[in-house]
Amino acid sequence: MKERDVAVVVAFSSSWERRLTQAKRKMGDRRERDSKKSATKWPALKPKQNLQITRLKNNDLLTVQNFFSSAESMEFIKAAEAIGFAHQGSLGPTKGEAYRDNDRISVNDPVLANVIWESGLNKLFSDIKIRGKVAVGLNPNIRFYRYNIGQRFGRHIDESVDLGEGKHTHYTLLIYLNGGIKSKTKSDLLNPKGSSSDPLVGGETVFYGSRNSVVAEVSPTEGMALLHIHGDKCMLHEARNVTKGVKYLFRSDVAFS
Repeated sequence: MKERDVAVVVAFSSSWERRLTQAKRKMGDRRERDSKKSATKWPALKPKQNLQITRLKNNDLLTVQNFFSSAESMEFIKAAEAIGFAHQGSLGPTKGEAYRDNDRISVNDPVLANVIWESGLNKLFSDIKIRGKVAVGLNPNIRFYRYNIGQRFGRHIDESVDLGEGKHTHYTLLIYLNGGIKSKTKSDLLNPKGSSSDPLVGGETVFYGSRNSVVAEVSPTEGMALLHIHGDKCMLHEARNVTKGVKYLFRSDVAFS
């Protein structure tokens, strides 16, 4: 074999080994994250009594104050951070996608979904029907979002999801895990310069009607649930830019059957 041929083979071998090493490292990171997800201990949720519901647009858009307690919200943040977030981006409007820049976790957990549903959402949806279908629970695909300073999610709509067995999602469930006025915790006092302990500024969820008129502007408030219809009746909406602090969200969907 000629010297040049040997060099080419060696170069190819080295390149292949680097790609293999990188692939193994990524697979290891993914396995580690999956292991953390399966070992995650979620906060114990208490049943919700006397939920305060505010209808911003009939049953199409509503909020529920204090759906998660302050302690529950903080425990969810801690659990999510322990799993580890991954960046979520998009190709942007020029490629037919909404602008998206945030960090995300996705966990398939039917048990957690059922606990949250049975803690009070089931009663809230007891008299809401979609095309004769009734609400039966949450999508087990639980997501956590984190928005740092400068991150946002441009105007978009949420699609309905076919969960199989005759179940389709028709509402988006967002629960703000921080935001609004709250007392400082001991960890906040010990880390006064940490960006996560700074009060959240920005990050409002804004809904638009015809001719880009603003239907509602919802400011993040710790523990507050935001529910809005999605699919073919979904309103155009966006998550505005975070200008200070960090925004944390819990996300799932309400399924009907």
